[in-house]
Amino acid sequence: MNPPIFYIAAKKYIPEVRFDATKGLLEFSGQCYHEYTEEFFAPIYKWANEYLEEPARTVTLEFKMNYYNTVCSRCFLEFLEMFEDYALNQGGQVTVNWYYKSNDYDMMESGEDYQDDLELDINLISH
Repeated sequence: MNPPIFYIAAKKYIPEVRFDATKGLLEFSGQCYHEYTEEFFAPIYKWANEYLEEPARTVTLEFKMNYYNTVCSRCFLEFLEMFEDYALNQGGQVTVNWYYKSNDYDMMESGEDYQDDLELDINLISH
């Protein structure tokens, strides 16, 4: 069983990851262009897979990224696909809040791409 809180502190090339199972709130923030991105995400996927073993949870995913590279984008997509499957097949209520700076059109378009590719409720939030 997962601990209720999963946390990774932000570093130069690593985003802050804060998952709170008791609140159903999973957050990524900062930058992601670590040299070993896939290895970095392995424990995140593991925690999320265990978290999703319980059906019909209400989950909010928050993405507050300033920058991420292509490899990290693929990891985010894989992560979001896990939650898409959960929503479609296990009765989960999943909301994604995708934050972007009002002048960051690349980050806004990334959120739009995820909206187009996934069957999830993805809110684009300018700040």
